[in-house]
Amino acid sequence: ASLRPRWGRRAALAVLLLCAAQLLWFMLTNPRLEWAVVAEYLTAANVLKGLGVSVLLTAIGMLLGTLIDTALALLKLSDFRAGRAFAGFYTWVFRGTPLLIQLLAWYNLAYLLPEVSVGIPFGPTLATWDTNELITPFVAAVLGLALNEAAYMAEIMRAGILSVDSGQRDAARALGFTPLRAFWRIVFPQAMRVVLPPAGSQVIGMLKGTSLVSVIAMTDLLFSVQTIYNRNFKVVPLLLVAVVWYLAVFSLLSLLQARLERHFSRGHAGSAGPIKAKP
Repeated sequence: ASLRPRWGRRAALAVLLLCAAQLLWFMLTNPRLEWAVVAEYLTAANVLKGLGVSVLLTAIGMLLGTLIDTALALLKLSDFRAGRAFAGFYTWVFRGTPLLIQLLAWYNLAYLLPEVSVGIPFGPTLATWDTNELITPFVAAVLGLALNEAAYMAEIMRAGILSVDSGQRDAARALGFTPLRAFWRIVFPQAMRVVLPPAGSQVIGMLKGTSLVSVIAMTDLLFSVQTIYNRNFKVVPLLLVAVVWYLAVFSLLSLLQARLERHFSRGHAGSAGPIKAKP
């Protein structure tokens, strides 16, 4: 059969090219975009500092979220009823409320709990900290992002664990592996084939979600450009600076995700790449 594109496809391609050309022309010729201002502030110290904070929040939030979501996924798959109930309640609360509200709740924790103490329940207190000093904007941002991310990643991790054939666990037990060692050495690496694609999307979503921490006076990328355009009133160019950096980091994360997916897909069917049509 002929593989030549039909006239409909050619027409659609022509329309897409015209739209792309129109958009490019608009971006290059619209004087209100002020690309000179964009270039001036793209590497400004405050902008780069805010970018570093956004990337750091994403990395720490994803790391803590992964540890917590793994524990939640294991609780959901266990025969421990109280653990399953706790994991279900956790995901219900954190998935059912907006991230913005969670960030504000952590930031204003001192209103409900002026002091954070550690001790024996209904017994003596061993240590006490002032909540305002303990829950800084950075800590509040990390807690909000990590705990919210864990609630979403728990379901992804659970699906990944369930995708591993039970025979793999039986074989690990036959070889004398402890349950914990069998999970980390056998189950977890295979589950990552299923977990990585949606997890990569979650990481990218968290990167964009860091823009919400500006409401708690956290100097992330968006807060940094807002501080600048509140002084010089160059709103659109400064927002373009943020867009450029978000797209740059997004592109790097996408490349990293693709490499990790290829790594964990080695030796499995369907990892050789797309099937090419024969002439």
